Amino acid sequence: MKKLVLASLLLALSSSVTFADTIKVGVVGPFSGPAALQGKNFQAGINAWLAVNGNTIGDDTIEIVYRDLPAPDPAQSAALTQELIVSEGVQYLAGYYYTPDAMAAAPILEEGNVPMVVFNAATSAIVNASPYVVRTSFTTWQTSTPMAAVARQRGIDKVITVVSDYGPGVDSEAAFVAGFTGAGGEIVESVRMPMNTNDFSPMMQRIKDSGAEAVFAFLPAGPATLGFVQAYVENGLKDAGVTLLAPGDLTQEPDLAALGDNALGLLTTFHYAVSHDSPENSAFVEAASKAIGSASELSFPAVGAYDGMYVISKMIEATGGNQDAAAAVEAVKGLSWVSPRGPVSINPENRHLTQNIYLREVALEDGQYINKEIQTFENQGDPGWKAP
Repeated sequence: MKKLVLASLLLALSSSVTFADTIKVGVVGPFSGPAALQGKNFQAGINAWLAVNGNTIGDDTIEIVYRDLPAPDPAQSAALTQELIVSEGVQYLAGYYYTPDAMAAAPILEEGNVPMVVFNAATSAIVNASPYVVRTSFTTWQTSTPMAAVARQRGIDKVITVVSDYGPGVDSEAAFVAGFTGAGGEIVESVRMPMNTNDFSPMMQRIKDSGAEAVFAFLPAGPATLGFVQAYVENGLKDAGVTLLAPGDLTQEPDLAALGDNALGLLTTFHYAVSHDSPENSAFVEAASKAIGSASELSFPAVGAYDGMYVISKMIEATGGNQDAAAAVEAVKGLSWVSPRGPVSINPENRHLTQNIYLREVALEDGQYINKEIQTFENQGDPGWKAP
C-alpha cells in the first residue's frame, strides 16, 4: 500500500511540474579559414543577444551548437546540417554565410521538422527552397537596386558591372542592370569572375579599357573585397575618376583601416553600418564589441545573427518550446521590431526581411574610418523575389 501511495504521489507531482528543457540551436558558418572573421561576427551577434537577454526563454534554456564550414561547400553543408538534426537534436538551424551552403541545407528542413534562420546568405531564391527558411540578413537585389538610382542621380551614364560568378553576384548584377537601364543608363560590359579570383589587376585594365564612367562591383565580403578595392586604387582607377559603386560588402568596417585614405569617398548601399545612429545600435555595438573582443572587427554579419536570435526567441515563445517548425515559422510571419539597423519586418508572403537601405560614403570622423549614412531608402523589400 505504501508503494502505491508513493507511486501515486510521484505521478501527481510529475503532472503538475513543468521541467525545463534545453533547446539547441545549430549554427553553421565559417569559423576558420579566409572568412573566419564573418563566423566570428556570427558568434559576436549571438553572444551579444544572450548577454542582453539571457539564455532562457520561459522554462527553456538555449544552447548554441556550432559547426565550422570554412569555405563554400554544399555537400559538407548538407552533411553538417544532417548531423546537427540527427546527432545533436537541434530544434533550430541558423547561420549559413554562403548561398550554396544554405541552398544545400534547405531540402533537409521539412523532414527534420527544423526551421532555418539565415544570418547572411543573400540570394533571393533561398526562401523558395523550403517553407521553413526565414531571413534576417538581406538580399543582393535589395542592397543593389538603390545603387542604380544613386548612379543616375549623380549623372552617371555608362557603367561596367563586375561581379563574382555565383548566386548573389548574379542577383546583384541583375538588380543594378535592371534599375540602371530602366532609368536610361547604359551598361557597356558585364563581367563575371570566378569566386576564387584574387588577382584583380587584369580586371582593372579591362575596366579602364571599357570607357565606363563607373564600375559596379559585387564580391562576397572577406579577403577578396579588400583585394578588389586595393587594386581599384593602386591601378589608378580612383585617380582617373572612374567611380566605384557597390553594395556594402566591399567596404565592411574591418577593412577600412587597411584601405586608409584611399577609401575616402567610396559609395555603397547597404542595410547596416556600425556607425548607424540610434539608441538600439549603440547598445548593440557595445554588447557585440565586448563579445568579439575588439570593435574594429565588428561587421554586418553580427547584426544578422543578433536579429536572428530575436526571431528564434519568438519562435520558441510561440511554440512553448515544442518542436514544431511549421508553427514556429508561421508565428514570425509579419513580425516587426526595431533592429540595430533600424525598423524591420518579416514579409509574411516570402519570409524576407523588409528594411531600410542606406547610401553610405566612407568618411573619417574622430580619427576613425566609417561608412557614413547620407541617404535612406525606406522599407525596401526584395525586388528580386519571384513566387515559386
